[in-house]
Amino acid sequence: MVPERQRGGPAVTGTAGELAGVGEVLAALADPTRRRLLDALAARGEATATMLSAELPVTRQAVVKHLAVLERAGLVEGRRRGREVRYAVRAAPLDAAARWMAGLAEEWDTRLAAIKRIAESGQPAEA
Repeated sequence: MVPERQRGGPAVTGTAGELAGVGEVLAALADPTRRRLLDALAARGEATATMLSAELPVTRQAVVKHLAVLERAGLVEGRRRGREVRYAVRAAPLDAAARWMAGLAEEWDTRLAAIKRIAESGQPAEA
């Protein structure tokens, strides 16, 4: 595990690969259709694009494109079985993103607690 500070942001801990993947994970999860696809895959365990398109108000081709984004982010894995590609959720990238967000939340909690102490003490803050 390597601590890293990015652009003045919080110190985060993780392997270099995990940290690089957090941005891709968050970008992939920004789309509500992709989040619904992940939910459907998590509920089913495994599914084809055709099965998933039956559950969503988008075409099979749109589902395939969304799955490609999720696969690039490492959130799903496609395995070919004959003519079908079956997709399943991969939890590791979600875990890495959750750890990063927990570290960020912890740093903000620390900062806010310091502000609260200053405000309640009635003393001016140091410059």
